[in-house]
Amino acid sequence: MARASKEERHHKADRVEERSTPPTPVIYEIVRRYGEEEMARPAVSLWWSGLAAGLSMSFSLLAQAILWMRLPEAEWRPLLAALGYPVGFIMVVLARQQLFTENTITVVLPVMRHLSGQNLLRAGRMWAIVLGANLVGTLVAALLCAYTPIITEELREAMLEISRESVHKELVAMALSGVTAGFLMAAMVWLIPSAEGSQFFVILAMTYLIGIAGAAHIVAGSVETFLLVARNELGIGAMLGQFTLPVLLGNIVGGTVLFALLSYAQVMKEL
Repeated sequence: MARASKEERHHKADRVEERSTPPTPVIYEIVRRYGEEEMARPAVSLWWSGLAAGLSMSFSLLAQAILWMRLPEAEWRPLLAALGYPVGFIMVVLARQQLFTENTITVVLPVMRHLSGQNLLRAGRMWAIVLGANLVGTLVAALLCAYTPIITEELREAMLEISRESVHKELVAMALSGVTAGFLMAAMVWLIPSAEGSQFFVILAMTYLIGIAGAAHIVAGSVETFLLVARNELGIGAMLGQFTLPVLLGNIVGGTVLFALLSYAQVMKEL
């Protein structure tokens, strides 16, 4: 009886451990190892994965525009139309495609763990390849939407209407909204290891919040700004100065300086 009772207690303890959220150092280690694995991948693999991610992200704008076009004009219209915003992120994250704003935490954690010139070069290499590939993918998607009959004129106008809202912010406000998006994207990456079968809902919640808050995401927003440039509604200089540079800086600050450093500070004495 005593033996059976002891085995039963061990079984219950194992079940509790299985059902509990992983401790913070475990989550940190999962994200850090993922970053190590991604930095070790060949450049060509990172490029094509990043290009695929850029193309996939265009479906966020497409889904938003479809909802916007079908919904009646009302105060709650933006709330429902924003449900289309997570579509591209869900495609990218679940397909394990390379998205720049995910890498602001996954790549930085290994660098902070072992700060060296080699690790800094590896991180810079990955950021440059993935960001470049993401933007090429969004440019291709925007050109297809602007100049081909792949979508209807009515749907294109809805996409343009949504896109115009993305550039109507002051420079500081744009950068700060980029910080918000970067922080939320890093939070999503941090939450996924403990989400088990609920990754879909974690991605949905975090990215819907980015969309409904009007926070600026460098890749998703580039589809919108490239589309405006292609339709001669925005100049290249204005796009770079008013959107690309401040949002890129904001995303990096939000994902790296804030979330990644805070995440590392939680566990640095336990490593």
